[in-house]
Amino acid sequence: MIYPYKEKEPNIHPSAYIADYVTITGDVTIGEDTTVWFGTVIRGDVAPTIIGKRCSIQDLSCLHQSPNNPLIIEDEVIVGHQVTLHSCIIRKRALIGMGAIILDGAEIGEGALVAAGSLVPPGKKIPPNSVAMGNPAKVVREVSEAERKDMDRIINEYVQKGKYYQSLKK
Repeated sequence: MIYPYKEKEPNIHPSAYIADYVTITGDVTIGEDTTVWFGTVIRGDVAPTIIGKRCSIQDLSCLHQSPNNPLIIEDEVIVGHQVTLHSCIIRKRALIGMGAIILDGAEIGEGALVAAGSLVPPGKKIPPNSVAMGNPAKVVREVSEAERKDMDRIINEYVQKGKYYQSLKK
């Protein structure tokens, strides 16, 4: 379901795929070829949520914000299943693993990987192209070439899956 909140309505690019049972409300922008998967909730009723191009926001994720603190997801970001993102910045081509939680003011660098189940506390900065894991998340190493190739594969596969599912709705 897509709802306005007060004077704000979601702005969703026509090429984006929004699966069934997704809730999007308020000041939310979703870019070209982005996919938002089953059961996800994106609330823009406190501050803006801006999602770039070719992102995948996977099943059961929850995206929200604190007052005057937007949630920004740049292009080609992979957000795994059951991820919580709250008033943080995810730079382009980063991967947020399943069940991870990224809190207010945290910033995940370009091409970084946050491991499944990790907690990135408020204000924590994860450098570009690094792997962070744990609770609280700590940088453990650089992203490998194999991981980078797998991230490329995932980005492209989710764009294609979105196009496939979108074709079923026509």
